[in-house]
Amino acid sequence: MGGVTPASLAPILLVLGDEELLATRAVAQAVAETRAIDPDVDVREYQAGSLTVGEIAEMISPSLFGGRRVLVLRSGQDARKDLAAALLAYAKDPEPDVRLVVLHLGGAKGKAFADGLRAAGAQVVPAAKLKGDRERVAFVRDEIRRAGGRCTDDAAHALLAAVGNDLRELAAACSQLMADTDGRIGADTVARYYRGRAEVSGFTVADAVMVGDVPAALEALRWALHVGVDPVPIADAIADGVRTVARVASAGRGSPYQLASSLGMPGWKIERAQRQARGWTPEGLVLAMRVAAECNAAVKGGADDRAYALERAVFSVAAARQGSAR
Repeated sequence: MGGVTPASLAPILLVLGDEELLATRAVAQAVAETRAIDPDVDVREYQAGSLTVGEIAEMISPSLFGGRRVLVLRSGQDARKDLAAALLAYAKDPEPDVRLVVLHLGGAKGKAFADGLRAAGAQVVPAAKLKGDRERVAFVRDEIRRAGGRCTDDAAHALLAAVGNDLRELAAACSQLMADTDGRIGADTVARYYRGRAEVSGFTVADAVMVGDVPAALEALRWALHVGVDPVPIADAIADGVRTVARVASAGRGSPYQLASSLGMPGWKIERAQRQARGWTPEGLVLAMRVAAECNAAVKGGADDRAYALERAVFSVAAARQGSAR
């Protein structure tokens, strides 16, 4: 908390968004910053929906005993009109020893209250749910960086594939990786660490198939089926892998991020498909698409042995890449 001074503390914070982890962190940081100046800070929490205007007057009035206070107002979108009006009036001339932190989901409900706080000069802390892979990759890389490490884009994608999109789980995974490694996180680090978890993804099977790595694809496939992953998303992932490489290969050369808008897919996915497309011929891709369609039909049509249908697809797609059907 070095560099925190009474003058640098915003008297009113508006934590805007519905991502619980980010909102919780914003409150914790606000308390920690204030505590760095006054270790005996008095922290109080209230629910906006059940707070009365009379209670507001008491909570923001100067303390007889001095000392700083942090007042955390949760569910700000539920504040009634009279409460919102009283708080907006207070926001124009806040108490110097009081720090008001208002959490607001950021939707249409209670929007006038949030807009009023912003207009009154409240410091806005974004806490909206992250949209899309690019924001989640940035979150993972920032987590590692904040802990003193370094993380590549590929490693962040691998972690998302292994752990999923829940920010709490991602934050915990980043913390664990930093505790158990030297802090330089590459895709190979994540693959070693999450061996078994990462491999339950159908996309891991598809990625190995598309570069012709049959042993890795079979290992991932058998592990996925062993731990109970449904065969349908695995078949879908193989079909998606073939389709993506075919589309990217037919788009010609170009920067992944230039092609992103015309192909309607994220740049990182195009970049990966461009790498996977090396070694494929147009004829091989046509054959692989037929194999993927047959695999999908078998798996979704209730084939007697869906695991066998998937294994046969792995061999057949890899053979198509080599230019000879099995």
